[in-house]
Amino acid sequence: MGLNGKERLKLMAMGQVEEGQRTLREAAEWLGLSYRQVRRVWRRYRAEGGRGLAHASRGRSSNRGKEERERAVIVGLYRERLEGFGPTLASEKLAEWGHEVDHETLRRWLIAGELWQRQRKRGPHRRWREPRRRFGELVQLDGSHHDWFGSGERCCLMNMVDDATGRSLARLEAEETTVAAMQVLWSWVERHGVPSALYVDGKTVYVTDREATAEEQLAGEQPLTEFGKACRKLGIRIILAHSAPAKGRVERKHGVYQDRFVKELALRGITTIEGANAVLEGGFVEELNRRFGREALEPQDAHRPVPEGLDLATVFVFEEGRTVANDWTIRYESRWYQITGPKQSMPRPKAKVTVHRRLDGSLHILYRGHELQFREVPPEARVRPKAHPRVPAHPSRPRNSTTPAPTHPWRRPFSRNAPSLTGRTRTATTSATSP
Repeated sequence: MGLNGKERLKLMAMGQVEEGQRTLREAAEWLGLSYRQVRRVWRRYRAEGGRGLAHASRGRSSNRGKEERERAVIVGLYRERLEGFGPTLASEKLAEWGHEVDHETLRRWLIAGELWQRQRKRGPHRRWREPRRRFGELVQLDGSHHDWFGSGERCCLMNMVDDATGRSLARLEAEETTVAAMQVLWSWVERHGVPSALYVDGKTVYVTDREATAEEQLAGEQPLTEFGKACRKLGIRIILAHSAPAKGRVERKHGVYQDRFVKELALRGITTIEGANAVLEGGFVEELNRRFGREALEPQDAHRPVPEGLDLATVFVFEEGRTVANDWTIRYESRWYQITGPKQSMPRPKAKVTVHRRLDGSLHILYRGHELQFREVPPEARVRPKAHPRVPAHPSRPRNSTTPAPTHPWRRPFSRNAPSLTGRTRTATTSATSP
């Protein structure tokens, strides 16, 4: 039986003690062991020689090892239902089904059965950024486009990850749209409060590169998207990330969802967005936060409560300005709406009002912070103000309708010898004279 490095040092020390070059106490100091332990080693050496220094359990199965029958059952269950699952996730699923096995033990079994391969990934070197110190100080928001149901159709998982704790909140949508971003942020605010800042990429959902309008320039405001306007109402600062590695925490969380969430949906046979969101809200996200979340460096929560009296339904809206016509109507999305009240808040014609379209599809018209009453008017039933006839400032003189006389030059046939239009007659000349 071969000896490892420590056991060969013991063999060397015991040989020196046997030859009288060292005492047991000196050998204990040299090996870094206690005197009592070296005495036990010396007794085994004298009784069995160098073979007695090897560990007695070497080559024997562990007392806590799994039986071969249980190993076969676990490996067979993995092959039938969990093929493609990583050892860590597979061990968690097996524990739910009553088969407790450590993920490293399962990894060795799968590698031995050629069901798993060692995966070594080495990415590019990036400078490490220290995470924020408080929960809610910075939240990363991004969409993950992936084939979540294994059907070939890609959906988008809107994912929010706190920079300090790694806690996440996710919602599955068809596309990464403004509505999808507003809904996931709304859920975060209701659950945790208003975060201090959001870390997003340069998609047009979050930021815009258009030039400021004249009204924005006069007000000293920067052009914002509808999502940016909602964040401004809540006092959330938007920070732009210029590369994917800059928001690496949410990108790594995408990988966790693409591994675990896809397999969870496959196990449950879910193929719809509504069913997937029910899984996310039913404890899946909380379980991920429990497993992969961490404590913030500072215990203070950086989230702010929603201002008292502020309805989030009035924050996450699409708003546009409109001008009131003379008949107290406005046009919005090719439809006409008649403002009916209240009387004390009625705007004047040519006044500016704001139209809000909420996420539930309802319309609201506001004037100076007050909501107006209105009804839709069919285009054919809209009464338009009559246009006044235009009166010229300087009426022109009536044209002379006198008919030219029959002898007028304009009525004569064309002739080279005819009088010119200037009224002057040509002098007749003789074409030839004889001498």
